[in-house]
Amino acid sequence: MSNPSTTEYLSVHEFFCDLPDDVLKFLSECSSIYEIKKGQILFQQGEKADKFYIVRNGRIALQIPAIMGPNLEIQTLGNDQVLGWSWLISPYQWNFQARAEEDSELLQFDGTAILARCEQEPKFGYELLKKFAGMMSMRLEAARRKMMEEWNPAGFA
Repeated sequence: MSNPSTTEYLSVHEFFCDLPDDVLKFLSECSSIYEIKKGQILFQQGEKADKFYIVRNGRIALQIPAIMGPNLEIQTLGNDQVLGWSWLISPYQWNFQARAEEDSELLQFDGTAILARCEQEPKFGYELLKKFAGMMSMRLEAARRKMMEEWNPAGFA
C-alpha cells in the first residue's frame, strides 16, 4: 500500500516519526488497511503472530483469556496506538487476545517482510526492537497491574 498518505502519516506518528524516510517508505509498502467489526477477535493468544497494527479509528481491547469466566481486559487501545509486538520475538505467537470494542480501522503491517529486513539489516532491526521493547514493557506492566487489581485475594497484603 505504498502511498504518500501512509508514509506521511508514519512520518508524524509518535512511534515512527524519528525513522529515516527510506524506512518509512518501506513500512508504508508493507502496510494495508484492515477493518474489523465490533466484537470480532483480531487475534488470539497462542496463534501465529506475523503482523502488527496501528489503530487508525476505533478501539481494540487487549485481553488475557480466562480458563473460566470472562476474559481479563488489560488495556483498550484507541486512535494512533500501536498494537502487537509478538511478530518480532520468537516463538512468534500472540501473548494476548485482541477484540474490537467498536467498528475499527487499522493499519496492518506485514511482520514477516519487516522481520526479514531486520535480519538483513541489523541496524534497522535494532532500531525497531528498541521501539517495540519500550511498548512491550508498558503492556506487560499494564497486565501485571491489572492482574494484581483483579486477582488480589481479600486480606492479601
